[in-house]
Amino acid sequence: MRPLMIFAAGLGTRMRPLTDSLPKPLIPVAGRTLLDRALDLGREAGAGPVAVNTHYRGGQIRDHLAGRDVAISDEPGTILDTGGGLRKALPLLGPGPVMTLNPDVVWTGPNPLAALDAAWREDMDALLMLVPVGRATARQGAGDFSRDADGRISRRGDYVYGGAQIIRPDRLAEIPDPVFSLNRLWDLLIAEGRAFGIIHRGGWCDVGYPEAIPLAEEMLHG
Repeated sequence: MRPLMIFAAGLGTRMRPLTDSLPKPLIPVAGRTLLDRALDLGREAGAGPVAVNTHYRGGQIRDHLAGRDVAISDEPGTILDTGGGLRKALPLLGPGPVMTLNPDVVWTGPNPLAALDAAWREDMDALLMLVPVGRATARQGAGDFSRDADGRISRRGDYVYGGAQIIRPDRLAEIPDPVFSLNRLWDLLIAEGRAFGIIHRGGWCDVGYPEAIPLAEEMLHG
């Protein structure tokens, strides 16, 4: 089993007015919350232990998860961003490479976490799930990465980061700031040639704003 971190602490500003009274991970898509969809992917991939970080309306997320075998990493003061949030949650996750997942994405096709786990190699420090820009439903903006013939990634290109990865968290300790993005760690690993990517073979939708919800539901029912 591989530990899983689900990032659920964001303010969800792009999702207003839906997030005026509800944290974004609890927004339903096709009758199931984004957070539950993320947890389903983890369960199907055999992930464990599982941790979820919280901040905005964190009490609602805690209540939603009550009675489940999911650890809560609360960020009651400043939101720590993905890097700081993962580092804070590490005592709940244990040692070794961890899977991370953004819940504001809907997937079809192969389970992205299971695919990452199957492709992971010990010479990797990060393995990101990538989606070609042309298949990235509701994506706003250009691609994030390129990928060479060996699967190594570099900045800028025709692939979007899909919001799922496996990463070694050891070097988070090298970053002194309490609040920082995992982009900081990715840049270190890219420079050393130890960050890789694989391509998701199914559907993908970024549920980052209200108009994306019907697009995700159409993809799920297609």
